[in-house]
Amino acid sequence: MADFDVVVLGAGPGGYVAAIRAAQLGKSVAVVEKQYWGGVCLNVGCIPSKALLKNAELAHTLNHEKAKYGIEGDATMSFGPTHKRSRQVSAGIVKGVHFLMKKNKITEIDGWGTITSPTSVEVESDGGEKKTVTFDHLIIAAGATVRTMGVQLSKNVVTYEEQILDENLPGSVIIGGSGAIGVEFAYVMANFGVDVTIVEFLDRMVPTEEADVSKELAKHYKKLGVKVLTGTKVENVEDTGSGVKVTVSPAAGGEQQVLEADRFLAAFGFAPRTQGYGLENIGVQLTERGAIEIDDYCRTNVPNVYAIGDCTAKMMLAHVAEAMGIVAAETIAGAETMPVDYANIPRATYCHPQIASMGLSEAQAKDAGHEVKTASFPFTANGKAQGLGEGVGFVKVVADAKYHEILGVHMIGPDVTELLPAANVAKQWDLTADEVSRTVFAHPTLGEALKEAMHGIAGHMINF
Repeated sequence: MADFDVVVLGAGPGGYVAAIRAAQLGKSVAVVEKQYWGGVCLNVGCIPSKALLKNAELAHTLNHEKAKYGIEGDATMSFGPTHKRSRQVSAGIVKGVHFLMKKNKITEIDGWGTITSPTSVEVESDGGEKKTVTFDHLIIAAGATVRTMGVQLSKNVVTYEEQILDENLPGSVIIGGSGAIGVEFAYVMANFGVDVTIVEFLDRMVPTEEADVSKELAKHYKKLGVKVLTGTKVENVEDTGSGVKVTVSPAAGGEQQVLEADRFLAAFGFAPRTQGYGLENIGVQLTERGAIEIDDYCRTNVPNVYAIGDCTAKMMLAHVAEAMGIVAAETIAGAETMPVDYANIPRATYCHPQIASMGLSEAQAKDAGHEVKTASFPFTANGKAQGLGEGVGFVKVVADAKYHEILGVHMIGPDVTELLPAANVAKQWDLTADEVSRTVFAHPTLGEALKEAMHGIAGHMINF
């Protein structure tokens, strides 16, 4: 008889959620984790970075907007207490994960798990002790590794992990990449006095977002004093001991130049983690992209083995891993479930102003053959945004021109990530822009900007 009905390899957002759901459905469950209970997200990613960003917003207010808010006298923000708060927030949330494991009678196994057969994992502890754990079903939630694009990591050449754990800031930094990690760290550092330069290979910031959103963000980062080099390739990074020399060139070809700073932060993205834990021992199939191949219910080609989250490279987002974990657990238990709709996933970037999006961009919708209608509503015309002193950005809705089917929603502005659920629910259940515009939104709220953009698709924007 197996030790457990289900073993989960990895305790990140996908892994621990899958474990909880499987336990709720009556399964005996164990989770194997080497380092971060709660994963990168809770320990060195999503959660502590939000604490840093909140303090950075306060620093921005004190440094640049005191008069607007009637703040008088001397007040300063320092990074030491800011960093300490971020670690305290992280520790508290991680403690909550352990509580949930105990509450749901899930066995925690500390160590590195290596798959040795379709029904067994060998776990090696930090002390080198090894033990074999057997199971009926395995859920692989191994996460991802950092893409370094050939850059050699060192004391002054770091990833998000080293940076977020460092209680000290450099005087200057060059950030490779302007995705979510790049622009979030840039905002934090710039507001605590760091000289920040972003180098982006593609032709605009946050290049996976709507082009209008990229343009708006670039405008605000210029005001913030962040230097952004788009269409620029990082050729080489040299750690000089006292800092870094970064050789860059135009992505389209051209003359190289050397940039100097105290530190280089590699924020080029992630690759699915598929090496080092025994996939080859049971013949798990990989995709052409090098991710674990799964079906709509997270099943691999090995009948009792499932995979979720970043190691599948479906969408490398914590909330996607969570959703996949629930589907995998319910499929194992034979419970009613439904596949994850990867075309309707919310995407959130917590720079300032925030970025939030779902569905297709205007260009993607046109490329897909849709006759497109768009409408944008600016936060300058939203009463709540003005009351907050943050009348910046907009909500843009992309819809089918004939039936007003919602194809995508793209937002940049104050707390727009909190507006995503309404857009996702509408698209999930096939509501048209006309139907959403007839929904009564509370006043005054930021959400009214979403409603007004929907009114714009319907043909009768009210407050603009």
